[in-house]
Amino acid sequence: MSVFPASRLRRLRRTDTLRAMVEETTLSPRDLILPFFVTHGRGVRNEISSMPGVYQLSVDELVKDVRELPGMGIPGVLLFGLPAGKDAVGSEAYARDGIVQQAMRAIKDASPDTIVVGDVCLCEYTDHGHCGVVENGQVLNDPTLDLLSQMAVVQAEAGADIIAPSDMMDGRVAAIRRALDAHRFTDTPIMAYSAKFASGFYGPFREAADSAPQFGDRRAYQMNPANGREAMREMAQDVVEGADFIMVKPALAYLDLIRRARESFDLPVVAYNVSGEYSMVKAAAQNGWIDERRIVMEILTGIKRAGADLIITYHAREVAAWLRE
Repeated sequence: MSVFPASRLRRLRRTDTLRAMVEETTLSPRDLILPFFVTHGRGVRNEISSMPGVYQLSVDELVKDVRELPGMGIPGVLLFGLPAGKDAVGSEAYARDGIVQQAMRAIKDASPDTIVVGDVCLCEYTDHGHCGVVENGQVLNDPTLDLLSQMAVVQAEAGADIIAPSDMMDGRVAAIRRALDAHRFTDTPIMAYSAKFASGFYGPFREAADSAPQFGDRRAYQMNPANGREAMREMAQDVVEGADFIMVKPALAYLDLIRRARESFDLPVVAYNVSGEYSMVKAAAQNGWIDERRIVMEILTGIKRAGADLIITYHAREVAAWLRE
């Protein structure tokens, strides 16, 4: 390898054109999935106080926003629901007229080419706020699988293009795959939240989705942030069970695992740039401490450089607009 002065790495940084010519990582609107929170009613557009620019939307308002996305180059949305009522087993999650299922049908009518990803988890729908069936203060794995499978099938019937289980129950990818296949949804892919960590970065989401647990926490089923080898086992298990995508969530504190996932598996790798990551940037920008556009683009480019094929991010619309300029 030649060294200075024969080698001058700054040569390729001298002008905008040269820098663009040798740019290694590119970010595009087609890499982005935009999450939405959908609620009952009409004309509802409630801004989430901890997530400036993000709203709880009724179906009619959601459709207005989704119609704009194809023109921006954003291919897909991820839906979370706020039910009319909650109970111990999250009944609205797998009701055919549940709020997310209503939203899916409306989106498919209004914007049929938009990819609709359905989050499959019970936490928003249960009165205890946990992601599964609870008995004697414990979240039960196997009884939860049947409810998740019902939820996946009902979403597929409503028009979901991709099913995304986020519950972190063991065996849920295999159970959902069997249920979808049994109901002739063999072509519906599964985007598994494979390495989902028990993270402090989820705080704003719990306000947005009204999904905070009413007792304890989720560390008995979501992953320990210290465990990278275990994360790789989780991803490998989901691949064996039939996942079509694997996901790492959150993104910023887990870039090493995004890279390991990209190097270990041939499936598309998804990273979730979660609510806390979004809100920290928004708060710092509102205080004038950072250049929001520059920081957001740097963060998402870093996630892409680490190996993510797709990024779920609340910044998607802003980024798509910036990329068009």
